[in-house]
Amino acid sequence: MAGMTVGIIGTRGIPNNYGGFEQFAEYLSRGLVELGHEVVVYSSHDHPYQEKIWNNVKLIHILNPEKRLGTWGQFIYDLFCIWDSRKRKFDLILQLGYTSNSIWGWLLPNRSLIVTNMDGLEWRRTKYNKRVQRFILHAEKLAVKTSDFLIADSIGIQSYLLKTYKRDSIYIPYGTDIFKEPNPNVLEAFNALPYGYNLLIARMEPENSIEIILDGVCSSHSAQPFLVVGNPNGNDFGRYLVRKYAHETRIRFLGAIYNLKILNNLRYYSNLYFHGHTVGGTNPSLLEAMASNSLICAHNNEFNNSILGNEAFYFSTKQEATTLIDSNIMKEIFSGYLQANLRKIETLYLWEKIIKDYEIAFQQYVNSGNKKQHAY
Repeated sequence: MAGMTVGIIGTRGIPNNYGGFEQFAEYLSRGLVELGHEVVVYSSHDHPYQEKIWNNVKLIHILNPEKRLGTWGQFIYDLFCIWDSRKRKFDLILQLGYTSNSIWGWLLPNRSLIVTNMDGLEWRRTKYNKRVQRFILHAEKLAVKTSDFLIADSIGIQSYLLKTYKRDSIYIPYGTDIFKEPNPNVLEAFNALPYGYNLLIARMEPENSIEIILDGVCSSHSAQPFLVVGNPNGNDFGRYLVRKYAHETRIRFLGAIYNLKILNNLRYYSNLYFHGHTVGGTNPSLLEAMASNSLICAHNNEFNNSILGNEAFYFSTKQEATTLIDSNIMKEIFSGYLQANLRKIETLYLWEKIIKDYEIAFQQYVNSGNKKQHAY
């Protein structure tokens, strides 16, 4: 295959210091470079990594006023990234998400193919009021209209795009790698014992079912510690959770952790791993839990069901979360669940496969000559 020049926008930059899209951009960009392509990732001007090259991936640092202006700063940052992309000769631009960049879709360079990973159903997020939800739904429509090609990272999102917009999309899920370096010494820093605690890793957002899960912990009779990984000081909801459960000694807020080896060891040595995400496609943290030998208790919805199938426990309410915690489920008894989920990772979700699928899709797009004009 001839080498392509690919630009990636829609993240705060790499290496990952924030969240799922940043981690995805990190893996994909490095993988595409290793396959012989030139990749540029747009990064925030204040990203901790300030070099212009990372693992042979080119970085362009763009002014990001988000810390000063809040949410509006994201829109300005995306505008600056798109404006800069007009000066480059990208064969293809990959947009990760659409919430704050699709309003600038008419400015995207016409000489580049525009491919958008549509992420989840962002307008369903309960943290947004009705007016914001309406805006995000409008942004979704704009992203569909101004993109040449769409990528869905779950079958549910693919079906939604076809049903709602009559637009085809290609299904490529998120990726992960099998965790092969368990080290119980990692637990010492958290005063935890192997298989002696339950775990939740998530952003502090209402739609991640964190309050439902932690209410379930409070109502349970289990004495096991419950570890919560995520930044509790990043928003009002996180601070509210810390106040609400300050009296509950079993619940331990560990803060944000970005070191993947530490996270995977916490997952590996947990007894039950709770995954409460209700909005979105193939969630990165869920795949990482599967790849880290976690026994998973997931919120019962189509996105989680489509990935986990019968190899997980499910909950929707506080009472159901309590029942799972009080059931004295032992991880060792359900080794069949663990092995089945590992096989799914090996056949469907390994980064090597996902990166290759993206390369094939990008090459097909570039060779197709199917080009829209990016205008409203």
